[in-house]
Amino acid sequence: MTLIRKIFVGLAALIGITALVVVLFFRQESYQLYKVLTFFDKDNISENFRGVNRIFPCSTVPQPAISVPFAVSAAHYKLIENFQLKDSTIDTKAFLDHTLTDALLIIQHDTIRYEYYSNGFTKSDHHISWSMSKSVISALFGIAIGEGKIKSIEETVTDYLPDFAGTGYDKVRIKDLLQMSSGVGFNEDYGDFNSDINIMGRYFALGMPMSDFAKSLKREREPGTYNHYVSIDTQVLGMILKKATGQTISEYMKEKLWSQIGAEAEAFWIVDKTGMEFALGGLNITARDYAKLGQLFLDTGRWQGRQVVPREWVLASITPDAPHVMPGKRESAALRDGYGFQWWIPEGSTGEFNAQGIYDQFIYVDPQVDMVIVKLSSNYHFKNDKNRKYHELEIALLRKIALGQ
Repeated sequence: MTLIRKIFVGLAALIGITALVVVLFFRQESYQLYKVLTFFDKDNISENFRGVNRIFPCSTVPQPAISVPFAVSAAHYKLIENFQLKDSTIDTKAFLDHTLTDALLIIQHDTIRYEYYSNGFTKSDHHISWSMSKSVISALFGIAIGEGKIKSIEETVTDYLPDFAGTGYDKVRIKDLLQMSSGVGFNEDYGDFNSDINIMGRYFALGMPMSDFAKSLKREREPGTYNHYVSIDTQVLGMILKKATGQTISEYMKEKLWSQIGAEAEAFWIVDKTGMEFALGGLNITARDYAKLGQLFLDTGRWQGRQVVPREWVLASITPDAPHVMPGKRESAALRDGYGFQWWIPEGSTGEFNAQGIYDQFIYVDPQVDMVIVKLSSNYHFKNDKNRKYHELEIALLRKIALGQ
């Protein structure tokens, strides 16, 4: 055997041994990274969205000792056959199928009027929320404010997290985080493999602390002047919540929210190696429990006569209060929808508001008709939607359902 051949054989053996070591000692991380890279593949997306707690480490918010289910209407409900967007008429059933709608739930007057499941989902299955988690973090934040654990949203990140001094979040107001106006630079293009959000996903798949990733971001604009959707803003809010309450997000949620609304099932939060919840998008609950969160905000924070989230906080959460967060086209925002405290206010709103997650997750609330609509989806087309056409279609569908026949 020649020297060169011996060298190549030796290198091949070394590579093989290294690969074996990686598989043996980093098996879970390797598996998680693989799942992140293939998470949204057409053939597996619904199954992945249903089985997050079997893929990633999670903390559990247990089902309360007393669960209070919604009443279910005995009257037949006929779903709208079609809806309109501009000059186009879209068949409802075809759209639900095209967007891989896993669940559609319509609550009116505290009663389930319509409940639909597909793609293997049932009413007892959990579905990942993605960014609808942000609206839950907002609710918990409001409770902590009401309890005095957090003094004011005018305080800054570094008042609670001094190790963020010198980062993009140094001295940024809590209010600016709540309104997605931190001024931190961040590329949230899910279709770009090398975007910040996708790098963050691979980073998280390896179980690395999200705090380290947050500290790596740089300031791009003056805080409080531009509405730019930065998911890490909510992760920092979660860190502040944990520091201020002295509890994990899961523990605080169990005590202050989950038990208070009589949730029908347990909840799961994806966690990193430090046990920190993936606050920006890692909550997994059932469709009916998503509806309960919507009903809670529809009723301005009250649940069966008891104030769970302070009323003033709920109203502030769904009311844009500055030009850069008002709905409509504006120079001080990247998107046309308005923004409250981690809740969206759609362009042309007549009072409705919503929680949103990627791949078409919605908790849509319309107080005018006393209605909450939950739509959970595995719309794999989403990552190629550069013009937000699916967003427009979803809002048009939800508005038409709320308007009725």
